[in-house]
Amino acid sequence: MSTFLIAHGSWSAGWVWKKMRPLMAVRGHTLVTPTCTGVGERAHLAHKDIDLDTHIEDMLQVLFYEDLRDVILVGHSYGGMVATGVADRARDRIKHLVYLDAYVPEEGKSAHDYAPAERRESQLKSLLDGWKVPPGGVPADTSPEDKAWLTARRTPQPIKTYEQKFHFENGPLTLPRTFIYAKKHLPGDYFRPFMERARREGWKVYEIDASHSPHVTAPEELMRILDEVAKAA
Repeated sequence: MSTFLIAHGSWSAGWVWKKMRPLMAVRGHTLVTPTCTGVGERAHLAHKDIDLDTHIEDMLQVLFYEDLRDVILVGHSYGGMVATGVADRARDRIKHLVYLDAYVPEEGKSAHDYAPAERRESQLKSLLDGWKVPPGGVPADTSPEDKAWLTARRTPQPIKTYEQKFHFENGPLTLPRTFIYAKKHLPGDYFRPFMERARREGWKVYEIDASHSPHVTAPEELMRILDEVAKAA
């Protein structure tokens, strides 16, 4: 059985993977869902200097203190930026990297470099206290119950996490990678280029009939895919 470590997306935290916990347990997998500094239950630690490296370091500390090895690392959305940094810096602990409708950063690129100009401008105009990006909307197919659950718990994201450029410390990644693309895509479909790049580079690619957060809207189907990834890893 496998250990899955989650690098969560913007505005959420480990709690957003709640539906996946019993599904993982029944299959014998271990699911580790840490929360990055400044969001979720760690929102009280938020400050303007939190950046991408802060969140990468959060995850590296979990790997060390939990003594996690042979991990399947899953990066969702913005968490793809974080997961790439973790996989770069902890290559001896990660056996497979999964991008769940996520950014796959190149050297010298930030999350904002990949976002449409209007999205960047909208976030910059809406900043709270000059550095906090308010939560965006949830996918249209989210149930009313889940929308209420999400809305009550999502927290602003420090702007530097989107602005900091990503840099490899140990060169390009060579470990096995998988991309899961949500077919009910966000307006602009800006995760499609990463899926297309994954195909060109020969990764395993799945297309899930779900919106951007299948761990909320389609947990059973996501579990089926992740279980298949685990069996092949």
